[in-house]
Amino acid sequence: MAVITFKPKQVTKRLLAVLPERACDVMVSRYGLGKDTERMTLEAIGKKYNITRERVRQIENHAIQAIRKSKDYQKEKKAFDELEAVLHTLGGLVSEEDLLNHITKDKSTHNHLNLLFILGESFKRSKEDEHFKHRWFIDQDLSDKVHSSLHKLYANLSDNDLVSEQDIIRSFAEHLKEVSDEYKQEEILKRWLALSKAISKNPLGEWGKASSPNVNAKGMRDYAFLVIRKHGSPIHFTEVAKQIEKLFKKKAHVATTHNELIKDPRFVLVGRGLYALSEWGYISGVVKDVIRKVIEQNGPLQKDKIIEKVLKERYVKENTIMVNLQNPKFFKKDKEGRYSLSA
Repeated sequence: MAVITFKPKQVTKRLLAVLPERACDVMVSRYGLGKDTERMTLEAIGKKYNITRERVRQIENHAIQAIRKSKDYQKEKKAFDELEAVLHTLGGLVSEEDLLNHITKDKSTHNHLNLLFILGESFKRSKEDEHFKHRWFIDQDLSDKVHSSLHKLYANLSDNDLVSEQDIIRSFAEHLKEVSDEYKQEEILKRWLALSKAISKNPLGEWGKASSPNVNAKGMRDYAFLVIRKHGSPIHFTEVAKQIEKLFKKKAHVATTHNELIKDPRFVLVGRGLYALSEWGYISGVVKDVIRKVIEQNGPLQKDKIIEKVLKERYVKENTIMVNLQNPKFFKKDKEGRYSLSA
């Protein structure tokens, strides 16, 4: 929590006191500074005074300029200097939500702080867009470099990439070569990453494109994928259900989980109830299908070689493989003991 020595509500009260009554009321309503902390729209304020939205905007802008030109504004220089120091400490560029929460958790005080940042002539605000959240900064050049680096970082991610936090920070830092080393602290880099709406992390702390189901997990199949990927090796569907409940706090019925695994091509059944990820290279299908693909890829093979290769794909008994090999409808054995596909 950032430490400030002044009380934001008292500072805004003193600054608003320089305004005429109507202008003061417009500012209080516009920024939610009264008992009702809900910020009123230009249209709502216009209806209250029977004036246009544009006229309300003019009153707001004139009020801001009037406060900045007042002697009372100069008297509050220490408060604005403290806010500038806070912004610099947080990395010089920070999302509005993060900035306000670092100063106080009190939501009503957030509105007063927001007005102070708007009044402060050294502060700049970029509105939320399709790529980034609302954010505050002081140095335009720094802001441009961080935004550019985040765009490059996003461009280098494929749709299904999942990257550890340390790796995403390392990659991000490589794109920030022109940024001063004083900002290249892990906490600041994480704060800058959080500016992006296109890059995000999943509940397991892995980063990727925010649009990816691996990051923005929405259903049982997505949760199952993350569970199996975290496990790193084939896992029984009952354990998948348990881990979904443990890691994501989502109710996962065993039968439902199993049914979802069966239907999704991201998963491969590799043994009795054991599932792996297809991206690990496992051949899909039942044992017969695996044998067929092994022979198609390698040509006629001896029994031991087939068993060896199939056991890399499936957690089954050797006898199960032999039973399938001995089905003349699918496989045939030559005089040298090698198995091939039946015509």
